[in-house]
Amino acid sequence: MEHVDVIIIGAGQAGLAAGYHLQRAGYRFLLLEAGTQASGAWRGYYDSLTLFSPARYSALPGLAFPAAPGHYPSRDEVAGYLEDYARHFDLPIRYGQRVSTVRREGGGFWLQTAEGKGYVARAVIAASGAFGTPFMPSIPGLADFGGRVLHSGSYRDPADFAGHRVVVVGGANSGVQIACELADTADVSLATRRPIRFFPQRVLGLDFHFWLAATGLERTRWLDDQSTPVLDDGRYRRAIKSGKPARRPMFREAVADEVVWADGKRERVDTLLFATGFRPHMPYLADLGVVTPEGLVRQHQGIALDVPGLYFVGLSRQRNFASATLRGVGPDAAWLMSHLAAHLQSTKLQSARAWPA
Repeated sequence: MEHVDVIIIGAGQAGLAAGYHLQRAGYRFLLLEAGTQASGAWRGYYDSLTLFSPARYSALPGLAFPAAPGHYPSRDEVAGYLEDYARHFDLPIRYGQRVSTVRREGGGFWLQTAEGKGYVARAVIAASGAFGTPFMPSIPGLADFGGRVLHSGSYRDPADFAGHRVVVVGGANSGVQIACELADTADVSLATRRPIRFFPQRVLGLDFHFWLAATGLERTRWLDDQSTPVLDDGRYRRAIKSGKPARRPMFREAVADEVVWADGKRERVDTLLFATGFRPHMPYLADLGVVTPEGLVRQHQGIALDVPGLYFVGLSRQRNFASATLRGVGPDAAWLMSHLAAHLQSTKLQSARAWPA
C-alpha cells in the first residue's frame, strides 16, 4: 500500500493543473487515472468539436497551447495538448486505476481502486471533472419512446443520421453546433425552452474571451459554462434563420415514436438527441456524504464541506465562470494550495499499522 501526501483522482485537465501546482510545492503525490491517457473526456467528444475559446485562452499553467494565439483548437488538438502536458512535466500518473472508494481513516484517507489497489493519503483532490454524467431532463413518455434516444456525450458525427428526422434538445453551444451540423444530412429541429441567445464571437476585432478577462466577468458566476450565450461568428444565426435547423419551442411529451409539440401537434421522430449538459460523476465519494442525490457537490470554492482534507478542481462554477475550462482549472488549483498546505501542516499521517492492509 502506497502512502503519499496527496492523491488526485483524475488526470484530465483539472487533475493535471492540480498536479502542476503540487509538483511546484514539493509534495509527494499521485494522480490516479481510470483511462489510459491524460486527456480526460476530450477524445470521447464528437468529431467536429472545436473550442469556443482561442488558444491564447485555452492553456493550463506553465505550458502555452502550441498554436497561433487566435486559433480555435479542435477536440484532438486539445487531447494531444493534455497528453503532452503530462509528459512535459513528468507528472506521476498511475493509469488504469479507477477509484471505487474513498474513506476517512484516522487523520487521512484510504482509497481503493476497482483493480484492488490500496492507497493512503493525507489529502485528496477530486478532479474527475464536471462532465462525467450526461444529464437527461425529465420528459413525460421519454422512457417509452420508440425511436432512438441519445445524449450529446454519445454523438460522434452526422453519418448515422442521414435522411432521418431528428430533434436536438438544448440551446447552448453544443446543441446549436450539433444541430447545425446534422442539418446538412438530416431533417432537424432544435427544441429549446427559451429563444436562443447569441453573442458575437468577436467584438471590435477581439475574441469574446478577451472581453471576459478585461472586464473581470470571467471571475464571477454571472455566466454558466453549460448554458452561456451561443458564441457565433454569424454562421449559426444564419443557419437557424434559414430553417436548417428549425428552432422550435420544447415539445411537451413523447408518445410511442412521436413527440407532442407545445401547440399540440404530433410528429413522428427517428431520433431525440439531448445536448442538455452534464453532472459530476463521483460515486467513489459515496461514503463521505459530499454528493447529494441530485448530483450536487457539497463544497465551497473547491473545499469540501464537513470533510477536512478533501478538495475539488474542475467543477462548473466552482469559483467562477471559468472554473471548468482549460484556462480556469489552473487558477482554481493554485487558490487551493494555501488551504491544502494548512491542512497538511495540521495533520500527521497515522502509522501504517492503523490502515487497512
